[in-house]
Amino acid sequence: MSKNSALTKYAWATLAYTVGVILWGAFVRASRSGAGCGAHWPLCNGVVIPRDPSLETIIEFSHRLTSGLALVAVVVLLVWVWRACPAGHQARRAAAWSVFFMLTEAAVGAGLVLFEYVAENESIARAQWMAAHLVNTFFLLAAQTLTAWWVSGRPAVAIAGNGRRLAVLGVIAMGLLLVGASGAVAALGDTLFPERTLAEALAADLSPTSHLTIRLRVLHPTLAVLTAVALLFGAPRLARSGSATAVALARWVASLAALQLVLGAANVMLLAPIWMQLLHLLAADLVWILFVLLSASVVVPVEAAAARRVSRV
Repeated sequence: MSKNSALTKYAWATLAYTVGVILWGAFVRASRSGAGCGAHWPLCNGVVIPRDPSLETIIEFSHRLTSGLALVAVVVLLVWVWRACPAGHQARRAAAWSVFFMLTEAAVGAGLVLFEYVAENESIARAQWMAAHLVNTFFLLAAQTLTAWWVSGRPAVAIAGNGRRLAVLGVIAMGLLLVGASGAVAALGDTLFPERTLAEALAADLSPTSHLTIRLRVLHPTLAVLTAVALLFGAPRLARSGSATAVALARWVASLAALQLVLGAANVMLLAPIWMQLLHLLAADLVWILFVLLSASVVVPVEAAAARRVSRV
């Protein structure tokens, strides 16, 4: 624990809260409640506080409230970090990026509402926005994760001497982003075009007459398997000769990647019930967060890495 123990706890709590808000946003989409406030933003059905709201309005409005609190939380985090950390500290930059991506997250959410890419909208544009939304979410989680990691007293990342590691990490990160984006499109297809049986779902995946979000659905498990294999074999190798923390993180990343494959298969077999979609998304967020932590723990100054290797001998 760093000397700024209260700040450290707040940073990790803010990250956990953001994950909760993300899951609630997924519930809004899966329950088809995105139009609960109509095509109004930031107002809800043209008013600040809706009266006699429907269930869909309650769900959508509560998501807006929790999202607003998340924005306040990261702004407070930014101010606190800038007051507690010296100029040039890496946590300052990460906290600033957290606010930036929280604002872009809000902008994408507002766009979905204002352009009416919600509820029963089946347009390809909506799928594109959902994919972009997921990518932005991952960037937001990365920034918040690094903020919490660095205010915890962890060393800064270093480019010098880590070119090969950075290249490998970059490829895996791109794979995770593609898996996430394709998963967002697949989840949208599951919501808009639910199937009654697994056989019908598989037939729809291969039918040339199916909606594009359904025909693209097969890309998600393919990318997920390839990326999971990369994590299963790559994570331990990246942490080799690293700190004990890096080794532990590598094990967690590999284990969660394997679990995510199981959850993904279960999601398909069960025809994507809402609770399974949320569990699948939670696992995806945790894999990404742990991957970011692993990356930060192995891309350290050469001197620090050498010192850690010596300390482990």
